[in-house]
Amino acid sequence: MSKGRLEAFSDGVIAILITIMVLELKVPRGTDLAALAAFLPVLCIYVLSFVFLGIYWNNHHHLFQAVNRVDGRILWANLHLLFWLSLVPFVTAWMGEHPAAPVPVAVYGVVLLLAGCAYYVLARMLVALHGRESTLARALGEDRKGLLSIVIYAAAVGLAFVRPGLALALYVVVAVIWLVPDRRIESILTSTGE
Repeated sequence: MSKGRLEAFSDGVIAILITIMVLELKVPRGTDLAALAAFLPVLCIYVLSFVFLGIYWNNHHHLFQAVNRVDGRILWANLHLLFWLSLVPFVTAWMGEHPAAPVPVAVYGVVLLLAGCAYYVLARMLVALHGRESTLARALGEDRKGLLSIVIYAAAVGLAFVRPGLALALYVVVAVIWLVPDRRIESILTSTGE
């Protein structure tokens, strides 16, 4: 079956999630810099979550540029990913209000961890559908970057209960790892003329 509807639906869901997050931002109560400074942790968490959703949107787009069809299993795997991403506005709001509290920081990490696992599963299922010699399989390889992200998320979740600030720093590390453009798929598509 065609991949177009899956891509359009996913784009729409991610756009809605970003909209929900921005609507959750509350205007600072005061009119001075102190009021803005009190709002800064919430804004930083929003920026981090926005970046994560942007990374998923970008990589999802690249992933589906390297495939030409989907099946029912792929549709469900994609919905699995979207489910975990749909929780990002909730955990963002909770952690934004309690940026140093262990449980909100850990739950934020659990959502990121499970979204990372869901993306990894989706990618592997697409490789299985298209074959080990497919453009996507060659581009992804062993996907060390994806596996490293999952390991860092898991470590950060455990760390959140003892050092929430350090766990947050690890979430930022994963974002930075993925902000460096992942050119694997683009390179393969360019070299094969697709």
